Amino acid sequence: MRIGGVEKLTLIDYPGKLAAIIFTVGCNFRCGFCYNPMLVWPRMEELDTENTKGQRQDLEANDDSPLTSVAGLFHFLKKRAGKLEGVVITGGEPTLHADLPEFISEIKSLGYSIKLDTNGTNPEMLEKLIADQLIDYIAMDIKAPADKYSETVQVSIDFNKIEKSVKMIMQSGLPYEFRTTVVPSLITDQDIAAMGKIIAGADKWYLQKFKADTEIINPEFRKQAGYSDQKMKTLAEIGKEFVKLCEYRG
Repeated sequence: MRIGGVEKLTLIDYPGKLAAIIFTVGCNFRCGFCYNPMLVWPRMEELDTENTKGQRQDLEANDDSPLTSVAGLFHFLKKRAGKLEGVVITGGEPTLHADLPEFISEIKSLGYSIKLDTNGTNPEMLEKLIADQLIDYIAMDIKAPADKYSETVQVSIDFNKIEKSVKMIMQSGLPYEFRTTVVPSLITDQDIAAMGKIIAGADKWYLQKFKADTEIINPEFRKQAGYSDQKMKTLAEIGKEFVKLCEYRG
């Protein structure tokens, strides 16, 4: 597992739990508005985990070990067991890592609940994680309507996999949410309605207000302003026609 960073404490990213966040390296999307460009760019072949097998056994960790080393991370998690309740695994895109099930299994052995953030492009990995009871909460990004998906994420995708992941999550019996970052130049009222149809009947859908006050993949997006709070409320009202709960996050 390649770890790009760790946030030691979050009160908001795992609903109802005190949690840490683990950021994995590498993503198969190139969304211009992505807030984590440093986690996106590594070549896919660099995500091959064969050379890291046994790393946890071979390295000894202490309080000075970097959290971005696997050994350092687990040293931290063992010390916080009983104080923290959950771990959020995000990215990048965590499901690109072949050793994700083993990685999660070891974290769960310490008593943590696991929330997984995913873009939904790897339903096969998602199916395994659900079947093996390795995840306790799922958050999936819905980027755009079907006809604008590839344009929005800047790579060609198989939308059938997105739909398969949506269905799997909704039928998993696990708590879950869908999320959309609403970029004004990419997402319109009509798009929200089209996206609502993709996840019709879902429990929760959060519309996230786009902010350009941080480093993002495509600097051109920094010239854009996000929708107003009133506009976000209007979009959330459209979303409510399709799901049980639709709210916007500022």
